[in-house]
Amino acid sequence: MSVIKTTNLTKAYGDQKAVDQLSITVNHGDIYGFLGRNGAGKTTTIRMLLGLIQPTDGEIELFGENLSSNKKGILRRIGSIVETPGFYENLTAKENLMINARIQGIHKKNAIYEALEIVGLQNEKKKLVGKYSLGMKQRLGIARALLHYPELLILDEPTNGLDPIGIKEMRRLIKSLAAERNITIFISSHILSEVEQLADHMGVIHKGKLLEEIDLDQLRQKNRKYLEFQVSNDNKAIMLLEKHFQMFDYQVYDEGRIRIYSQLEERALMNKLFVQHDIDVLKIQLSEDRLEDYFEKLVGGGTIG
Repeated sequence: MSVIKTTNLTKAYGDQKAVDQLSITVNHGDIYGFLGRNGAGKTTTIRMLLGLIQPTDGEIELFGENLSSNKKGILRRIGSIVETPGFYENLTAKENLMINARIQGIHKKNAIYEALEIVGLQNEKKKLVGKYSLGMKQRLGIARALLHYPELLILDEPTNGLDPIGIKEMRRLIKSLAAERNITIFISSHILSEVEQLADHMGVIHKGKLLEEIDLDQLRQKNRKYLEFQVSNDNKAIMLLEKHFQMFDYQVYDEGRIRIYSQLEERALMNKLFVQHDIDVLKIQLSEDRLEDYFEKLVGGGTIG
């Protein structure tokens, strides 16, 4: 069952399209990583999913219902953090959540304690939020998003600005929410390594357009091992590979570099063949594509971050 489904979702500001015909699917129980550079359209997409701004075109289905037909009922089933969560810094975490519970009409007796316990802040009873670290404030933001026991959690760059310890704590928390509480999580980020460690599925957005949706297993398959030769004559080397090894699974790069993706165990014979035909072998390296290389190709140069 899909929890989020968008069809040709578009948001335009004048002639500029912040989101351009975006079609994504997030299934129940998934952690879905929404990956893209800053300014790619991630936050605009999230604001449309939460009904904060209206799409110019396209459709949003949440829990199988069109958002526009039952907005109030659907949003009751969603918790979210959009950008940096704000709190009354002269109050404690409990006092802040009590205010939010009243605003949301939440009357369950243990809702606040349970939310604080989930994020590990249940023992910070007297500490004012103004003295919290950024990581603690982010966790408090998730506690607020969990007050009404949502089925879907939408998080916009939840590790932004956190130190390595804070990032690790946030990652552990997000994983536990999905695994132990069966909450579907949609998380946006510009940090590839972070999404890679969290997500079951990923969507890559660039300049408002979806470039690819892929699951983690498929992503690992793209992260293929290869053998790289750097030779003095790459054209001659390619002809020899095709003739003697029936080799066609390769790519040629600048400076005489050839990456070979099959028959890696034959590298000694390949090297011998090159030398016999007066080709200088400057380097032999067994390596594998980095995910950063893959995404760099996908977005057309540069890095995701």
